[in-house]
Amino acid sequence: MELSSSAEERELSSQFVEGSDDVFGFGDDLELNQFDGLPYSSRYYKLLRERKSLPVWGSRGEFIKALESSQLIVVSGTTKTGKTTQIPQWCAEFCLSAQYQHGVVVCSQIQKQQAVDLALRVADEMDVNIGHEVGYCIPLENCCSSDTVLRYCTDDVLLREMMSDPLLEHYGVVVIDQAHERTVSTDLLLGLLREVLIQRPELRVVVLSVPPASDTLVAHYGGVPHLHVEAPSSSEMVYSSGGRTESFYAALRLVLEVHRAKEPGDLAVFLASEQVRIYMTSSVQMGLDYSNLGDLMPVALCPGHAGICPPITEGQNKSRRVFLSCSQSEDMFWSVGTVNFVIDTGVEKRYVYNPRIRANSEVIRPISRCRAEIRKQLSGSTGKCFCLYPEEAELPAEIPARILEANITSTVLFLKRMEVAGLGHCDFISRPDPEGLMQALEELDYLAALDDDGNLSEIGIIMSEFPLDPQMAKALLASCEFDCVNEVLTIAAMLAAPSCFVDPPFGLETEAMQCHMKLYHPEGDHFTLINIYNCYMTVMAVLWASDFTQEKWCQDYFLCSAALQTADAIRSELTDILKRLELPLSEPAFGTKNNTLNIKRALLAGYFMQIARDVDGSGNYFMLSNKHVAQIHPLSAYGAKAHKLGLPEWVLFHEYTLSDNNCVRMVTQISPEVFVQMAPQYFFYNLPSSESKELLQHIMDNEGSGSTKRRQKNQPVVTETPKESEESQSYDRCVIQ
Repeated sequence: MELSSSAEERELSSQFVEGSDDVFGFGDDLELNQFDGLPYSSRYYKLLRERKSLPVWGSRGEFIKALESSQLIVVSGTTKTGKTTQIPQWCAEFCLSAQYQHGVVVCSQIQKQQAVDLALRVADEMDVNIGHEVGYCIPLENCCSSDTVLRYCTDDVLLREMMSDPLLEHYGVVVIDQAHERTVSTDLLLGLLREVLIQRPELRVVVLSVPPASDTLVAHYGGVPHLHVEAPSSSEMVYSSGGRTESFYAALRLVLEVHRAKEPGDLAVFLASEQVRIYMTSSVQMGLDYSNLGDLMPVALCPGHAGICPPITEGQNKSRRVFLSCSQSEDMFWSVGTVNFVIDTGVEKRYVYNPRIRANSEVIRPISRCRAEIRKQLSGSTGKCFCLYPEEAELPAEIPARILEANITSTVLFLKRMEVAGLGHCDFISRPDPEGLMQALEELDYLAALDDDGNLSEIGIIMSEFPLDPQMAKALLASCEFDCVNEVLTIAAMLAAPSCFVDPPFGLETEAMQCHMKLYHPEGDHFTLINIYNCYMTVMAVLWASDFTQEKWCQDYFLCSAALQTADAIRSELTDILKRLELPLSEPAFGTKNNTLNIKRALLAGYFMQIARDVDGSGNYFMLSNKHVAQIHPLSAYGAKAHKLGLPEWVLFHEYTLSDNNCVRMVTQISPEVFVQMAPQYFFYNLPSSESKELLQHIMDNEGSGSTKRRQKNQPVVTETPKESEESQSYDRCVIQ
């Protein structure tokens, strides 16, 4: 590092530590970095000036005093106040002090790209190397070492860490950032840490939120210290006098009008959903082509996308960026200082789970006041914020808790696992709906994850080891018995990764469909995923050294290279878990009749609750568990090839969504004979009465007449029909249940 000896830098260093020697107990050598023992570089002092100008810096002394005296602190402030970068650093200084040496600091984020970006920024500010004193840990990537004193990670990673370390004994301070977003993982962390604090009096928990959500947290925790960071003055506000029905077109017109006015600065546009963002990207480009307004670069900035695009270079001075974003991405603007205009449509799409019918509903609703206030701050005091809703519009105060709207089966499985680990109480800020809780317990019971006393069974404990939904985890375990682990691993990884299909540019929809049809598998969508992954890996092996690259191949087939790479990494992680648990693997056998049957058996072991039948031969699928009727999604292999292959009568589906056109997604053909063999008998008898159930009962009665064994609860006997006996080996019983 570069050693600075200027008087100005020495003065800044002295100001930085003035009055803090007694608090932290550092030595007299003010020129050495307390984290690595090396002299500070000149860049450190330059960044220190910027840090001291942040609104949060004025609360530094008050925060340190609260950290000394209280186990739990709530800090509220909107984006760009500096709380996410500065407070974890102060916690790290606190943990290294002579008076307090009980562990290191972890700071949770809800987006993995933001965790990486923040770790890089904070490492720069602390004048240390990323991966050493400051690191990050996100799904499939760990950039930490034994020297790490400050670790950024996603909330789900920290939550899974509690499975092996329930009291988080490695940490001295836990910082929960973005608590206002109320993700399931963040709410679970906040609930479980309440009990951890009782068992670990030396632990400190700092919760970062925004008003008014912070008031709810303070009330829940019972009068804990609450530090409020004043935000900088907001921008000029312009409200719409109309409704939100035409918000998309109003936002598009505003983008072009602002660009036509040639005022400096980038734009940030907040839209309802990712799908609308895709439409807006194409529409902006088309509008520019027709109007000849010059360079305007649409930039995706939504959860799941790689971070902020690089800054505009000297050769791009005339370009203006328009960041097209949606909910849960406001905090990603902390590193963008060029936004001068914000366009807020005021609506968002949320998926609300209905436990009665085991389906997600698409709901378009107004954003919360909490989110609206964050967006108003993004353009600073010199910019403008266009709100495409009336000023008097009634917005809900806070962002709804996801635990009230999501399928909580995975959550209940995790909490059951935490009971095994000795942490049996979760102090929910918002308690889950009783109906959703009962449905989750029922589903885990069907999957044999619970014993007769309602505790985790041995199979349930094994299922909780996998970062998968319980149904997929059960299917993966069943594949060990049916000798098709290799293929089900691929299915699990492809479903856990982002979709590998790319939305084609405007005008290329037909070409994209034709390319995808080349990869479709006649047995169904789960098999198509295996086909795509195998083709991808084969192409990579054969063409790695040629002019063709993986990106080029993926572009030719309208596939996402990053999604396939993620699926490959997830598959490796799942394989490592299987090896750690000493579960059997299998050799690839994809394409054989025996393997095809076994894959369907394994899938049915987990997804027997999601079966549908074409009741009229025209694609109207009746779902046995809820008696609803839906169509196969048009992008399914059956949707695309129905005119050639014909529609299957019985299907297993992965997802059912209630929307304008109800659809089942990720569909695979099954036989009713295999279904009655794999489904637990007590689940079958709980199905509502229907013609389809009568057909299945007839099949079951015929099978039962030739068998002296009665299936017990969660122990389906796997027998073979004459047709299947020619295609498969003999499997008498599904041992993995």
